[in-house]
Amino acid sequence: MMAASANTNGGDHTVELIVLGASESAADGGSSASASEEIKPLLTPSMRPKINIFSVSHSRRKPREIVIKVPETEISPVSQFILWVWSGSRYSGLVCMALSSIIYFVMEVLSGNFTAQSIPLFETAFTRCTITLILSYLWLRRSGQPMFGATNPRNLLVLRALVGYLSLLSFIYCIQRIPFSHAIMLSFTTPIVASIMARIILHEKLKIAEIGGLACSFFGMLFIFQQMLTTQGGLLKAEESSNTSFRRSNQIYAALIGFLSSITGGICYCLIKAAAKASDQAVVTVFSFGILASPAAGICTFALEEFVLPSFYSLSLMLALGILSFLAEVFLARGLQLEKISNVANVQFIEVALSQLWGIGTSRIAPSFGRLVGCLLILISVSCTMYFGPEKEIE
Repeated sequence: MMAASANTNGGDHTVELIVLGASESAADGGSSASASEEIKPLLTPSMRPKINIFSVSHSRRKPREIVIKVPETEISPVSQFILWVWSGSRYSGLVCMALSSIIYFVMEVLSGNFTAQSIPLFETAFTRCTITLILSYLWLRRSGQPMFGATNPRNLLVLRALVGYLSLLSFIYCIQRIPFSHAIMLSFTTPIVASIMARIILHEKLKIAEIGGLACSFFGMLFIFQQMLTTQGGLLKAEESSNTSFRRSNQIYAALIGFLSSITGGICYCLIKAAAKASDQAVVTVFSFGILASPAAGICTFALEEFVLPSFYSLSLMLALGILSFLAEVFLARGLQLEKISNVANVQFIEVALSQLWGIGTSRIAPSFGRLVGCLLILISVSCTMYFGPEKEIE
């Protein structure tokens, strides 16, 4: 600190300059101390980074964690289960096929409990194929997938559509001309034929345990339909003696057509698996089938049958069954894409067991020893496939 003073002695002028040090300035009164405190900065350099207008009083990770956790809490358990099933985990293929069979069972329950006007089979097939075509198209557009898949599997997709529609035509012809139980028996030879065709076409190894599981499920189905077959056989003989419209030669011909439906259905399973794996999209196989089956079934509806205008109630039921049919076809294609055909084919027999147990539980079917044994055989076989199938596939 500097101080200046001036003295006058006669005509001479003397100027005196005094420089005070830091210790001397500290010894001065409160004025000097207050002046130094005003000059002193409020924050030292070491303290400045700790307080900043861009800093917050809590960690920056907490808001991010909250943002991430909120969507997880919004996902329902059903959505999480479907994502787990569709993701291709260890049991995804078997669970997808089980869901497909359960959906077909639900369709059977709805058809039996909610009676509507009689609709011709080709008209019913046309409605379901059209709904399948529309929903699969919307699925592919929403997911951004190409409509016809990659270039390589297009031949497989065309063959899948042709063979699949041939199987559908054969089954419709068969179910119109033979008793319902016979047609169901023939249709459930498709899993066995598919396993054999997978060994021939796709060179899949068919193990003894898998053969035993298929045989166990098929014998269980024979136990279930044994009484129905013998009863309808007796009725058939009585009708033949009275010159009814059903003749044995026509039934044998219709049964052969039904077996053709099983063979083409087994080949179609192999084509679905090959096309789904080549295109990496199971819904593409469903869409390709709808492109051919929908217009073809429409032509057959107006050419071979008399069109029946459905009521609002019947149309609503047909739409609901069409949506369920689409979901069943999607899960079936995904199951074939992920798992061996011999394993997923055995899981399909669960539909028969569930149908019989539902009928017994609702008193629509009389319980019998054969039905109970058949359901038990199917449930044991399917449970063993679900439990041991993925283990063996990994090994």
